[in-house]
Amino acid sequence: MSRSAPSVTPVPANERARAKRLYAKLESLYPDAHCALNYDGPFQLLIATILSAQCTDEAVNKATPALFAAYPTPAAMANADVADLERLVKTCGFYRTKAKNLLATANLLVDDFDGVVPRTIDQIIRLPGAARKTANVVLGNAYDINEGMVVDTHIGRQAVRLGLTTQTNTKNAKKIEPDLMARFSRDTWTKLAHLFIAHGRAICKAQRPKCDTCPLKRSCPKHGVDES
Repeated sequence: MSRSAPSVTPVPANERARAKRLYAKLESLYPDAHCALNYDGPFQLLIATILSAQCTDEAVNKATPALFAAYPTPAAMANADVADLERLVKTCGFYRTKAKNLLATANLLVDDFDGVVPRTIDQIIRLPGAARKTANVVLGNAYDINEGMVVDTHIGRQAVRLGLTTQTNTKNAKKIEPDLMARFSRDTWTKLAHLFIAHGRAICKAQRPKCDTCPLKRSCPKHGVDES
């Protein structure tokens, strides 16, 4: 087991059954839900995800084509001038810190992992700028490995609103993640994150959620959970 793996407490069968129905509803609503970051391979996804911290996916996608054209591999990026990296990622926010992290990550990939993005959470979180969320994004989308589940602001918010966690703080990703992992089948974790994000952007917004027209209204505790 990963040293960073959260403690998952089993939940009653009816909660898992409800989660399964909810997943089916989300999948029918957003069949094309997918990772919003543009990338080609694990290295590009890793870099794009590091850049996405406190930044929109749209802004990252605007910056990465030039970045990856200049530095397409870990070896190439490891030899970059940090000032040039800063120039290329300046629109992503906190660009000085991110540029330093990209340079350090590329060097660590070359020195410790033969230039290959590793396949475990414990190894990925060793990379500067890569936390557990980054690892879950890379493993799930680049390698089809469901070792954990992404919890961003959209997912945390909906987990609380839909009663899928014992937490009330929507930002407590560390504790929300195992609650979701306990309720949903492992093979759905990566897709589920995309489904929640799609629903959060379309309907279950942080401010002024469209509750009256929400297709999941009957599955929301606020309106009475549908267990049929």
